[in-house]
Amino acid sequence: MIRSIYIDTSVFGGYFDKEFDSDTRQFFDKVIKEKITIIVSETITNELKNAPDNVKAFYQAIPNEILKIVNETDEITALANKYVAANIVSEKYLPDCFHIAYATISNADVLVSWNFKHLVNFERKRKYNAINLINGYKSIDIVTPKEVFIYDITK
Repeated sequence: MIRSIYIDTSVFGGYFDKEFDSDTRQFFDKVIKEKITIIVSETITNELKNAPDNVKAFYQAIPNEILKIVNETDEITALANKYVAANIVSEKYLPDCFHIAYATISNADVLVSWNFKHLVNFERKRKYNAINLINGYKSIDIVTPKEVFIYDITK
């Protein structure tokens, strides 16, 4: 059973994106209805500063009782840097590594993203999890909002 989900910035934007809005809205409806903890990080709050107003307003409308904001720690920074050192992505994409590190160290049940290039990517997921296991952390599932739950397909 999923009780906590780390959500990256792309999912908040996906709420208003024609390609992803239907799946994203269905995902958030279920998360809010079932009161599943949404874990967000300083990386997300920093990225949202440059987001369109409707995305910011949507994020701010998430019920506080299900929102858990985690702060950056030395442990998170070190793990994110290990992903870069392993050449999973270049240093230019360090914020994506921070998302993985936050989700891992916060013990999220799953990381949800629409970022297919750096996060929801078969080869990269394997490499992130290899680094996690080598460093004594659990592996983390990295999926799209569409893959998290079994949705009612009769509607």
